[in-house]
Amino acid sequence: MANAIRSAKSGSDWTSGDLLAYNITIAPVPTNQFFRYGADPSLDHLDPAILNSSPDSDDPNFSDAVADYLGYLDLATKATQESAIDNFAAETLKLLGFNERKTTVMTRYIIPLTICGDGNRVAQTDVCLLYRPSLVLLVLVEDKTNFNRTHPEPQVVAEAIAAFQSNNAKRGASGLPPLNAMTIPCITMTGTRPTFYLVPVTQELNDAIILGQYPATQTQVLKCVTTRAHARTTSEGMENIEYRKLALKRLLAFKTLAKSHWEQFLNGF
Repeated sequence: MANAIRSAKSGSDWTSGDLLAYNITIAPVPTNQFFRYGADPSLDHLDPAILNSSPDSDDPNFSDAVADYLGYLDLATKATQESAIDNFAAETLKLLGFNERKTTVMTRYIIPLTICGDGNRVAQTDVCLLYRPSLVLLVLVEDKTNFNRTHPEPQVVAEAIAAFQSNNAKRGASGLPPLNAMTIPCITMTGTRPTFYLVPVTQELNDAIILGQYPATQTQVLKCVTTRAHARTTSEGMENIEYRKLALKRLLAFKTLAKSHWEQFLNGF
């Protein structure tokens, strides 16, 4: 696709054609290969009611935190608006402790993006994790195909590239040297079903994006889907108690994996 037409566009407008135009592929990886630190962490620190209750339960014995979280899950499983899934995703990251000290879970955060010589484009995350005040550690994109025809994978890659640009700019402003590569941890949410990505952004890829050129080196994004063995349907989400436990374990495992990557570009801050 070296001869593909490339144009300045914001992250929300990226399609599979843009991945081809910039020599980017997405490779599915088995769970045991993707989660190199283990994919089955304990959930014993969570309230059992979060793990074992129906989303529409209204038990007066629930703690406020349990009732609140199940309420977000209930809205997300019946979502008619994108915000229901975004809010649920943000609450899930908080539940699992992604928001450690100096990190904040943000929604609708805008990252500047320079593409094809245009420095006025942006990549707007649905949810992201920030190291305060503005270093992007992780991005999450909702699958909006239920609301429109936009596929989340090109968008999540665009947001990872924008994070690379932004993070290096912040490093420069802090007197730190820019990095030649960052692996940006990413998540897409299809309803309440998470899929995980590791997006390696190099200076070569970034230069190609900025100049609107085809990079000689292919970028391979790793992808891991959360599916339950012997599930009755591939569309089941966290309203299913067994899938919920699996998804929360995978998210917790991804926190460990993601942290191993973002610590590399946090070095010096």
